[in-house]
Order: sequence, then structure tokens, then C-alpha cells
Amino acid sequence: MPKMSVNRAGKPKNFKKAMGNFIGFIKPHMLGIALAILFSLAAAVISLVGPNLLQEIANAILRPIQNGTDALQNYQDFVQGGGDMLVSWEYDASFSLNQILRFTGLLAGLYVVSMVLNYVQGVIMNTITQKVAQKLRKGISVKINNLPLDYFDRTATGDILSRVTNDVDTIASTLNNSLVTLFSAVTLLLGSLVMMFVKNWLLALVAIGSSLIGFSIMVVIIKNSQKYFLMQQNNLGALNGHIEETYSGHNVIGVFNAKRQFNKSFDNLNTNLYNSAWKSQFFSGLMGPLMGFIGDLGYVAVCVVGGILAFSGKIDFGTIVAFIVYVRLFTQPLRQLAQAATNFQGAAAASERVFEFLGEPEMTDETGKYLTLTNVKGDVSINNVSFRYSDNPKNTINDISVRVKAGQKIAIVGPTGAGKTTIVNLLMRFYEVTAGEILVDGENIYHMTRDKVHDLFGMVLQDSWLFDGTIYENIVYNLPNVTRAEVEEACIATGLHHFIQTLPNGYDTVLNESCSLSAGQKQLITIARAMVKNAPLLILDEATSSVDTRTELLIAKAMDKLMKGRTSFVIAHRLSTILNADNILVLKDGEIIESGTHKKLLAANGFYAELYNSQFETV
Repeated sequence: MPKMSVNRAGKPKNFKKAMGNFIGFIKPHMLGIALAILFSLAAAVISLVGPNLLQEIANAILRPIQNGTDALQNYQDFVQGGGDMLVSWEYDASFSLNQILRFTGLLAGLYVVSMVLNYVQGVIMNTITQKVAQKLRKGISVKINNLPLDYFDRTATGDILSRVTNDVDTIASTLNNSLVTLFSAVTLLLGSLVMMFVKNWLLALVAIGSSLIGFSIMVVIIKNSQKYFLMQQNNLGALNGHIEETYSGHNVIGVFNAKRQFNKSFDNLNTNLYNSAWKSQFFSGLMGPLMGFIGDLGYVAVCVVGGILAFSGKIDFGTIVAFIVYVRLFTQPLRQLAQAATNFQGAAAASERVFEFLGEPEMTDETGKYLTLTNVKGDVSINNVSFRYSDNPKNTINDISVRVKAGQKIAIVGPTGAGKTTIVNLLMRFYEVTAGEILVDGENIYHMTRDKVHDLFGMVLQDSWLFDGTIYENIVYNLPNVTRAEVEEACIATGLHHFIQTLPNGYDTVLNESCSLSAGQKQLITIARAMVKNAPLLILDEATSSVDTRTELLIAKAMDKLMKGRTSFVIAHRLSTILNADNILVLKDGEIIESGTHKKLLAANGFYAELYNSQFETV
């Protein structure tokens, strides 16, 4: 099981660096983001104008009532004035109604403009968000193809998938919902603060004092909650990795009755995720109720103090109405800033994981490598090659030298861990040699691009790999100009043609979960794929390990036909399959301890003879 490259400590290595990478990645979209911010700021400014109009509307409503009350309290003046006083009151009421209608229409118009501005900025940010998410996923996809093989040896597949899906979605969500909100919230916060002091400094201090209590608590919560957001992302990646491993190996789990063990591991990972997610979401959910309470407290304080000031004649009723709205405009940005801070914490944790992956060392640059082999014969020379993995100080392959003539069949045998597959990976340049060189037709393959090297080889691995598509598409995978006749010829050679003909759609049968193929049939398809490629060099890594004896004999005949005229490297544990090899390399502890034909090695009665005879021993 690969080691998980997951930081479960919970605390980001560098919050500023993570956010710096995030901002640097969205830099090409800054013009669009600036435009969205501009629209959002304009909408925020319009929101600040609204309370002033509400103040005028409230005063216009109360003015004729106040005038009527004054008239009733002064009955003598009302009697002396007679109709003149009534006309005056009617005039005030009519004038106030016109004011109300005018201010209401203006307020409604401003709110419509604000709605349009918010809608436009939402469309802009949603477009940018999707482009950034697409670019991130594409960057990860390209990165995967440029990473050396040892990265995948030490990293769980599920963790990589989590970075592509969950972490990218977290970044996109923050960009869409929090970045612009941050600027508009600051504008509302500062604007409402200024407007409150302009209206009445005492009420402004009352509103601010009650809000700052919640803001101080919010800062403390944010400071102590960041670690839980990173733990949540990391635990999610670990759980995905476990699920991927469980799904791919469910047969083995069943055979070994390991369901309880895997369920226990799943429960532990799920519990870790639950704990970190609960804590992060608890702090996140705490912000809204806290700021709501502080806002309500601000309303109460403004109403109490404002009522006292109004009865003393220092402010009018409209000012209290305006202040109540300004308190909402002041506390709402605090709530938005708290939510934005929470989202940015999640985005920072996700950014650290995504950009950590994007920053992984890639395979060596191949700029300037123009060597191309034409009319390849297939001579291969492995000269004093040594290799060790980056995390292992000891050589896995130690000073190996082999000369292979074109068309020869070379078998590589040895115990598990001897370095058989490593040699094949070096031939394909999946790994780079630590020392020495590998030549094809006298040319060092290091001076060729990896793509050019891969074009020289056909390859059949122990584990068959098929994708959702037709049988025909799986056989001609990424091979241009392949005819139907060539595909059928390869399938006839492998004995697969008859089986395909029995399928409802023949070669156009789609391979998916509903199409049941045996392990041997899947392997035959991959062997047919190698035949169709028709490369000058061939690698067979335990190619017949998944098939029965009868199918193995059929494939062996097909392989003999396929390998004729081609230089072939065959890794085999079943030594009966390589009896006709031109040269058998016996590996042990990364060194070639014996080499020769089957007969020669048996006659030497050495390690190979011991391996061969052990396959026929009976207990």
C-alpha cells in the first residue's frame, strides 16, 4: 500500500504562501475580477444611500401627524384659525404624500439598479470561477503526465483524486462567493460607519460598541479554527484514498476475510474526518448566529438611546429609522467578513494541497532532444547501469551490463524484489538511470524524448488496463492509421477473434461494468493491442500470469509469432514460458548472477536450476 503524502498536523505550512499561490493563479483574470468588484462597490454605495431616503420617508409620514397633534394641543389657536388651520394641515398632508411617493420611487429605482449591478458581477465572477476551476483541473491533468513514476509509488490515488475534485471545488467556491463579497463588505462597513457619524456621533458609538464585541470574538475564533479546515481537507483525501484502495481490491478483501479490518480502518478515517469537519463547520456556523445576536443587540441599543434623544428633541424619528438600517449595513459586512474569512481558510488549506501537487518536481526537461531513430533494427546495450530510488540509499540495480542483438528474446527471471521490473522501467525511461547508459542501435536513449522512446516499444503488463469504450477502440488505443483487418488479424493470432464474434456487437461491443470479461480475456485484448502497435521492441511483464494453461499455450504461440524479428524482453515467473529464450538473465539483489540459455543454465546447476526445479517439486 502506497504511503499517503498527507499532512495531518492540521496547520498550514505557510498560509501566506498558499494564498499567494492562489492569487497568482487568478492573476490573468484580474481585469474581470476588478470589473466585478467595481459593480459590487457601486451596488454597495447605492445601499448606503437607501437609509437617507428612508429617513426622509419616515419624516414625511410623521410630519402631518405631528402638525395635527400640535393643532389639537392648541385648541384656542385652532378655533381662531378655523378653516385656515385645516387647510394648512391638508396642505401638509398632501405635500408629505408627494414627498413619500417621490422618495419611494427614487428608492425603488436605486434598488433595481443595485440588483442589476449585483447580477452582472455575479455572472462575471461565475464565469471566471469556472475558467479558473477548469484551468486548475487541466493543470493537474498535465502535471500528472509530467510526474515521475516514483511519485505515484509513494502517493495514494484517492488523495490525488481528492485534490482534483474536492480541493479545486473549494477554491472555486471561495473565489465565486467570497472574493468580491470581501470588497463590498469592506465598502459597506466603512461607508455605514461614516454615515452613522455624520448622522449622530453618540448613536454611532453605541452601534459600533455593541458590534465590536462580536468582532473581537470572531477574530479569536478565526485564529483558532484554521487548523481544523486543513485537517478536514487532508482527512477527506485520506478517506478517498482508502475507498479507492478498498474498491480496487474488494475481491482480495473478501477472500482474506479482511472486511472487518478495512471497516475498522474506514471507521477510524471517517471518525477523523467527522471530528475535523464538525469542528471546522462548528466554528463556521458559529459566525452567523453570533453576528446575528450582535446585530440585534445593536438594534436594541439604537432604539433605547435613539428614543431618549428623540424625546429630548435632539434627533428626529427618521434618524432612528436610518440608524436601524445602518446598524444592519454595519453588522452584515462583519458577518460577511467572518464568513469570507472562514471560506478563505478552507481555500488556503485546499490551495496548499493543490499547489503542493502542482509544485512537485517533474521529470527532467527534454528541450533540445531531437534524436530520432529510423529503420530501427533493435540492438540494445545496457552498459554498467545502476539505479536507486530517491528514498533508498541502496542501489536497486547495481552495475548491470547486457548486450542484446536485434531479434533476440531475452528473459529476465529472479526472486521477488530482484529488480526485474525496474530494468524494464529503465528501458522505457519511466525511471532515469543513476549511472551508466542504455543504447538502442548504438544511440543513447537519454538523448531521445520519452515519447520517442515509448514509440520503440510494445508493452503488455501483468495487470490488464482497459477503459470504457469498444473492444476495437481499446485495441487501437492512440494508434493512428490502424485498419480493421489489422485488428482482426491480431485477435486471430491471440485466439480472441472467435470470442469477439460471439458478442452481440462484435468488435463494437462496449467494455464497461455490464460487460463481463474474464481476466484472461482482458489480457488477450491488451496483447492484441501490443501486436497492432507493431513496435520494433517488445516488453512482456508477466503477460500470461492471468490466464489458464490452455490459453497460455495459445498466447505463447501468438507471442512467438509476434516476437519473430523483434527484440523482446520477457519477465516471467513461470519458467516454462521462456524455455526458448535466446538468453536468460538471472537477477538476484539487483545483480545478474547467471546468464545463458535454458539448457546451459540447467547444466550449470546454479540458482536458475534451483528456481526451475522448485516449480516442479511436490510436497
